[in-house]
Parts: sequence; structure tokens; C-alpha cells
Amino acid sequence: MPKSVLVVDDEPNILLSLEYLMKRAGYDVRLARDGEEALAAIAASPPDLVLLDINIPKFNGYEVCQAIRANADLNNVRILMVTAKGREVEIEKGLALGADGYETKPFSTKALAARVQALLDGTGT
Repeated sequence: MPKSVLVVDDEPNILLSLEYLMKRAGYDVRLARDGEEALAAIAASPPDLVLLDINIPKFNGYEVCQAIRANADLNNVRILMVTAKGREVEIEKGLALGADGYETKPFSTKALAARVQALLDGTGT
């Protein structure tokens, strides 16, 4: 059974490109356009990994990350923040809230796919 990835972003072009990239890598992909949709999707069927933007409506990425980490049943869910917020303080905040990794936009699709693979294999951060 393929690993599952939930892509959370409010920009349609980013959603489409990440969905394509993750499907091409062989993952089962679901999409969420805001924090509320993301938390509902995670509650319904926890993914193996969440690609999470910070600037999303209804709950920002930090809040979604915090909610995932507050639920012991979701300890196995990996979180990779994929966002335009690249200042050191923002990266530190994401990692402190429990993100497993942080990738800034624009990103290399090859590097992002490798990072996702490493997180899902348990070989990287």
C-alpha cells in the first residue's frame, strides 16, 4: 500500500504542482485548502506525511502543526512545512512546534521529493 501525503496550501497552482509531484513519486495524495480542511482530513484518515503551508486560512500552518502534535494518536504523522516564510525565527518556530522539516518556497522539486522520501523512510529530517 502506498504511503499517503496530505498537501495543505491555499494556492491552487502550488496544490496542483505538489499533487502531481507526489503522485509521480507513487504516493496516495489528498488535498486541503485551509487549516480546517486539513484537520478534518487528518482526523478522518491520518496521512503518513503532511506538506503544510503556514499562510493558510481558518487555522494557520503553525496551529495545524501544533494540533497534530497535541494528539498522541498522530505521533507517526510526519510534517514538512513548505512555505514562503524563510526567516530563521519562522523556521525555528515551525520546528519547535513539532515539524519534522522545513522547506522554503520556491523549492527544487527534486530536492523536495527526496526530502519527503527520507522523512517517510525514517532516514532524514
